[in-house]
Formats: sequence, structure tokens, C-alpha cells
Amino acid sequence: MSDSVDAPESPQASRVQSASRRVFTVSELSGGLNALLEDRVGRVWVAGEISGLSRPRSGHLYFTLKDDRAQLDAALFRSAAARVPFSLEDGLEVLVYADVQIYSDRGRLQLVVKKIEPQGRGALQLAFEQLKARLAQEGLFEASRKRVLPRFP
Repeated sequence: MSDSVDAPESPQASRVQSASRRVFTVSELSGGLNALLEDRVGRVWVAGEISGLSRPRSGHLYFTLKDDRAQLDAALFRSAAARVPFSLEDGLEVLVYADVQIYSDRGRLQLVVKKIEPQGRGALQLAFEQLKARLAQEGLFEASRKRVLPRFP
């Protein structure tokens, strides 16, 4: 059998075998992979569609960024989310600028989003359309609410 599948028989045997090969803890491996990603990949622009948007009370936003063949977990922390001038929603095509990291608690690859832009439409246009839709839903554009302007305002 190869060394990778041999199970140690006792704690003492484990120490002897560990001396002849490099053994990582899960935390060490996760941290090493994170450092490697930071060094080799860094921050990247990624295009995709928002799916599974979650808004916990912390103010952070969590979602999946996906295309037709793959998906990645993404986190938009409260400080960055406060600077987004439009509302995120499932199905919205976006462009994100993010750090690629390993979320060590789950050992999963994730994007930590620093900036986010709607794809295809400008952020201000999208924000305007969303505001207009919200005000229309409140009935603020109904004819019954309109008044004649005074001759001399």
C-alpha cells in the first residue's frame, strides 16, 4: 500500500510517520490555500447573475454568483453594501470586483465583493428605475394625486 492510505496503529506510530511526511491541519491547509489565492489571483472582475440573495440582520449580503456552467458563493459586507446605489435582487446580471478567498469555516471558495455594478445598464439608471417603480407602487403617480400648478408659484 502507498503511504497515503496507511493508517497509523498507535499515537506513537503516528508521530513516527508524521516525521517522514508533511502533515497539515485543516486550518493550516485552508490558510495556505488562502495565501496562495491572494498571491496568485488577488482581486478580479467577475460577471454573473445573482441567485439566492440573503439579507441577514448584520447588514451583510450573501448570494451565489452564477452563469450557465458554474457558480461561486459571494459575500458583500455591510460597509461595501452601503455604497451600492441600487438594490440587488435575484436574477440581476452584475459585474463584481472581488477578492477570491477560501471561507475557512466551510472550506469553500468565495468571492468577497468590494464593488458591484449592474451589467448592461448603468448603476444610476437602474437606481432611478427602481425608485420610480417603488413610488409607482405607493400610488404617487396616479392622476388623482396630481394638482394644478398655481399661476404664480
